[in-house]
Amino acid sequence: MWLYLAALVGLYYLVRWHRERQVVSHLRDKYVLITGCDSGFGNLLARQLDMRGLRVLAACLTEKGAEELRAQTSDRLETVSLDVTRTESISAAAQWVKERVGDRGTTQIPDVCLCFPLC
Repeated sequence: MWLYLAALVGLYYLVRWHRERQVVSHLRDKYVLITGCDSGFGNLLARQLDMRGLRVLAACLTEKGAEELRAQTSDRLETVSLDVTRTESISAAAQWVKERVGDRGTTQIPDVCLCFPLC
């Protein structure tokens, strides 16, 4: 029984070690789209990723929120107005993202996501 427990603990630490070693290369070339950047989690995440060197495309509901975010970040962060309840706003924001990013693609992080670490 102790052998199984030791093997399980060893496997846990092996998986944890492997996950911590994984690094995304060329961060300065990556784009990330974050919605809900006026305040809260989206705002904090946008500022953190900007500090780490990613190109952040921040979608804000209000112009005031966008201005405040731009004042706190570098020129790598760009903002767009987005109301997720309006189809026209979503289409306009999608077109704006395509113009900025082109064929490079994005990773979208909606502000309603919940993040739970596995280890």
